[in-house]
Parts: sequence; structure tokens; C-alpha cells
Amino acid sequence: MYTSLQSFIEAYTYEAEGTQKLLDLLTDASLEQEVLPGYRTLGRLAWHIVTTIPEMLHRTGLQFDAPYAYSEPPASAAEIAATYRTAVQSMLEAIRTQWTDETLQQEVDLYGEPWKNGFTLRALLMHEVHHRGQMTVLMRQAGLTIPGIYGPAKEEWAAMGMEAPVV
Repeated sequence: MYTSLQSFIEAYTYEAEGTQKLLDLLTDASLEQEVLPGYRTLGRLAWHIVTTIPEMLHRTGLQFDAPYAYSEPPASAAEIAATYRTAVQSMLEAIRTQWTDETLQQEVDLYGEPWKNGFTLRALLMHEVHHRGQMTVLMRQAGLTIPGIYGPAKEEWAAMGMEAPVV
């Protein structure tokens, strides 16, 4: 649970940069990639990350511009990436201007349970990282090269003339 706005802003900014890297690499054709029939496509998964920002945080009373949580994903990968960038900037600005560290201790009913706002921010971040990991599998299946987020990806090791470690 976050107890200071600054700690969340720093952590989320770092993670959002990683998410943005992936979203910026999506192609319109890759949006239809799915792991199995009946599961979320890459495009729907990417859009889910975008729309969860307002879906969760509007429930706390935080007000900022972002797409409707249950809207259909755009057919354009560039639009998904641009909308994420805007939603993140808008959300971070709202946190800076509408909340204080004390606001993080306030409880709000989320999904039938009392969640402190600091917990909600952590849940939002972990949710995004979880789905970002799913995206990387679908992106590889779609033939896209994955950038390193927490260290070099396999292709980046090769570009450095090294073999990726096998663990």
C-alpha cells in the first residue's frame, strides 16, 4: 500500500514507461492476436490496461479525463498507445492536484470491499504489470520484438553480442 503520493508517482511513472514501450510497438495487425479462441486479443488486453485506470480510480472520487471503462477497443494501435499516454498524464496530474498523502488512508468501497486509496493505487499498478506480462507473450506470437523492461530482452542481448542467460 502506498503511503505517500511521491512514492506512487515515481513507481507508476517507471512502470508506465515500460507499458508505453510495449504499446508503441503494437501494429494494427497484431491487435487481433489471441492465445486461444474466446480469450482477450492483444488489442482488447491493451485497451483493458488503458481503461482500468479510470475504471478503478474514478471509483475513489479522483476526477480526470480518460476513456469510458467499458468502451470497445479502437482498431488503431497508435490510438491505443496515444490514449494510454494521455490517460496516464491526466491521472498523475489529478493525483498531484486532488490528493494529499492523507487521502491515501481514506477508504472507499471498491468491488464490495473497503479499500484504502493507497491500496487501490498499488492494485492498479500490479494489475497493469500483470497484464503487461500477458501482452509480451501475445506480442511474441504476433511476431513483434519485445523490448527489455527490467533488463535486456533476448534480442537486446544478441544486439550486445551476448547470449541471453538461461535460468
